[in-house]
Amino acid sequence: MTRLRAYTALLATAVLAACSRDGVQIISAPTAGSFIKFYNFGVNAPSVNFFANDVKVTAISSTSCTPATVPPNPACASTGIEATTGTAYGSLGNAGLYSSIAPAQYTFAGKIATATDNGLAVSKISATLENGKHYSLFTSGFYDPTAKTMDGFVVEDAFSDAIDFTKSSARLVNASSNSSPMTMYAKNTLTGDSLLVATGIAYKAGGAFVSLPAAVYDLTVRYAGSNTAVVVRTGVSFVANRTYTIAARGDMTVTSTTATNRPFLDNTANR
Repeated sequence: MTRLRAYTALLATAVLAACSRDGVQIISAPTAGSFIKFYNFGVNAPSVNFFANDVKVTAISSTSCTPATVPPNPACASTGIEATTGTAYGSLGNAGLYSSIAPAQYTFAGKIATATDNGLAVSKISATLENGKHYSLFTSGFYDPTAKTMDGFVVEDAFSDAIDFTKSSARLVNASSNSSPMTMYAKNTLTGDSLLVATGIAYKAGGAFVSLPAAVYDLTVRYAGSNTAVVVRTGVSFVANRTYTIAARGDMTVTSTTATNRPFLDNTANR
């Protein structure tokens, strides 16, 4: 069985009832346990629920049943039933919040949330989590609809707990399997200054968190040794005393600016 910490009430609220996607857990001091976020970034991936060993740690519940069940299911109007939407491609589980679990070695799995193939593990990732540390798990690569598999990896979120009311920090994680090592610059839209945030970040790797003034930035990713932009995202706000992960995802061969599987820079607050 699992060594998950018994936070029954917390998980019932944060895992099965979480519907908002703009909440961010504030972590201002070390707390016992390990903490992990879940990203579904496998290109063309189905919606999934995430598991730590055999215990489900992300899901979405609904207080309605469509179509209505016969006989009626009391959970439809009370505690809710689990939706089949799960965590869709390009999204985070648990509304982007960290899940608190016991420090241990785990086999994490993304399992299909939809009615078809429900519960089928399409990605398995082994990782050891240490006490007091934060982590991010990514499903990644390309989803294979025949084999029903995709890739995945875990990186540590080694941000500082120090408080700075004038600066924020950011890093780059590369979750795009057909990319080359990436370099990222952040250009301050007010001053025009460009700051180097990351260099040579290979697939399945993440850079260190870099301090930068709180401001609005245009982000540009290039391949190492090249001046050609391969992914751009404009108007990204970095707020003082906040920490951000910029994650590159998608198919780097796609040139459409609207396709779901296009190269994209996701911005998620860690703290």
